[in-house]
Amino acid sequence: MKTSLLSLFLAVSLFCTAHEGGNFVPSDMLASIKPGEKAALLMVHFGTTHDDTRAQTIDAVNVKARNTFPELEFREAYTSRIIIRRLKARGVNKPTPLDALLQLRGEGYTHIIVQSTNIIDGVEMESLRRDVESVSPFFKEIRVGTPLLYSVEDSEKVADILGQRFNARAQNAKKKDKEHFVLVGHGTYTPSTATYCQMDYMLKAAGFSNFHVGTIEGYPAFENMLAQLKTAKAKNVTLIPFMFVAGDHAKNDIAGEWKEQLEKEGYTVRTLLEGLGQVPEIQEIFIDHIRFGLKHRILNIMEKKKAYAAGKEPE
Repeated sequence: MKTSLLSLFLAVSLFCTAHEGGNFVPSDMLASIKPGEKAALLMVHFGTTHDDTRAQTIDAVNVKARNTFPELEFREAYTSRIIIRRLKARGVNKPTPLDALLQLRGEGYTHIIVQSTNIIDGVEMESLRRDVESVSPFFKEIRVGTPLLYSVEDSEKVADILGQRFNARAQNAKKKDKEHFVLVGHGTYTPSTATYCQMDYMLKAAGFSNFHVGTIEGYPAFENMLAQLKTAKAKNVTLIPFMFVAGDHAKNDIAGEWKEQLEKEGYTVRTLLEGLGQVPEIQEIFIDHIRFGLKHRILNIMEKKKAYAAGKEPE
């Protein structure tokens, strides 16, 4: 029953306006295109040098986006300069978002929607928006879609998807002791690290008390996650990347350092090196964000203040 409700919820979400009424207003970008103008979709990824996870995550969501929006010219870009440099040494060239946008402008594209596969609205999203702002005068319109976890509804959907997905696997394994799942995110030094705390709370609020969230470079840290495991009297732990790809951090930090530390604490630990980008329902959330971005524009705070000063609601 719960699975069918999730399917219905995801289907309805494709047409809902979850952000509308907040900082987004209805605005159909493609409907405004005039003869001679062209639109494109730029998918932006942090990137990875690991061919296996790239095929299952980045390439998979690229194919889904290309097939879902055939009316848009499709392009991709990577944001990690280190990954771009390493791939170039192997003969694989990936442009930065700025390079990709300038190339699109040179080819006459006038309307662009940029969608990243970032998990939270952190420093990578800030960098992307700055790139977009720097070239926005060159386009008729350019919009930036939201990351995986932007609205409360996004977090609720992800909590339900992952809670059901991994609990079902544990039930199929018929383990004697309850399996506890630790979702390990990258983390950040900015206040947006609170998004991981929100995810931990929402998982437990949804009834998934055997799920815990930790981050490698933010909060909750390893020690915070460990305290939760001890409180729950866990014995069997599965570490899972809470990242779009299962690359260096997954294979070195999660399957290496985190696993070793937990084993020293006496836990039976296994790792499931599956990036979020491998989950079809997660891929669909990114597609949904592109749909939403095509139909809505963001209303910045100065527009709101100007409308309020004039004594009317912003439109």
